[in-house]
Amino acid sequence: MSLLVENAGLYTTVQDTGRYGFRRFGFVSGGAMDTLSMQAANILAGNPRHAAVLEWTLQGPRLLLRQDTLAAWCGPELAVYAGGTPVPGWRPVFIRAGTTLALGSGRNGCRGYLALAGGFDVPLALGSRSTYTRAGLGGLEGRPLQADDELLPGRPSPAAERMMAELRLQASDEDNDVRAAAWEASWAVRPGGTTGNPAVLRVVRGSETGRFKDGLEALTGGVYRVRPQSDRMGCRLQGPALELSVPGELVSESTAPGTIQVPPDGQPIVLAADSQTTGGYPRIGHVISADLPVLGQLAPGASVRFAEVTLHEAQAELMRQEMNLRLLQTGVRARMGR
Repeated sequence: MSLLVENAGLYTTVQDTGRYGFRRFGFVSGGAMDTLSMQAANILAGNPRHAAVLEWTLQGPRLLLRQDTLAAWCGPELAVYAGGTPVPGWRPVFIRAGTTLALGSGRNGCRGYLALAGGFDVPLALGSRSTYTRAGLGGLEGRPLQADDELLPGRPSPAAERMMAELRLQASDEDNDVRAAAWEASWAVRPGGTTGNPAVLRVVRGSETGRFKDGLEALTGGVYRVRPQSDRMGCRLQGPALELSVPGELVSESTAPGTIQVPPDGQPIVLAADSQTTGGYPRIGHVISADLPVLGQLAPGASVRFAEVTLHEAQAELMRQEMNLRLLQTGVRARMGR
């Protein structure tokens, strides 16, 4: 049975970990802006980590669930109601058929993620279910969700079925339509750095760092504010202008999510999930992969600063993040009985 969108929220799209192998053809990788929260939600719902989820910005959707469902939502501190009852995130939740799930706004972040057991059954496009709206590709007809849209959930895993049966029994004993697990994901798997004021993004040097006056210190020495023009393509910042010591035109070269470009006005742009594959603006640095989830949670008006790290430190942090996700996966599997 399908899921009905009663209210689509703000820019709610189907996303997964992205489509890879096509950047050499000029095609973006896309995928969730905060892959850490997205993967954690899938793990908690008993899904493969790359399964399709819903991603929304600032304000979540209201959904009518037409079948018994095991769900999990992750991201910032969210106000979520199932049948009018507040329900915590970062844990598996059983929701009975006919219940309305209202996913509200978050604090200390701007994007939330909803995973249903079995994922969302939308067609694969170039190996991914992620929505890329500029090309009208993936997700549901290549666009954000709208009211009255219907989505089909996939088939839950046996482990998810067992967890759903356990929580369904507890809900029935309590005469409730909703029952959340008593345990939650560790804080170790949640995006760090978003609660500070300002938030912190760690960076490594870029190809053109030496072309800037004071080098990378010009970037790390200031505090920037996220501009309203930011989107899934890039996070536009406002703050101390970055000046080139060697002005001149550059030939367009490769870019990737996390690349920090500096246009002529000196205000940096941090490229995000839907970023272009090449660019001609000088690249002063790159946000490390482990901090891209933090970038994905920066709301307009948020303040941010940068801190330089070595390539070794960046790799070690990514390994630590991956280990925490694997530990969560191991723990959830044990609780789900597989």
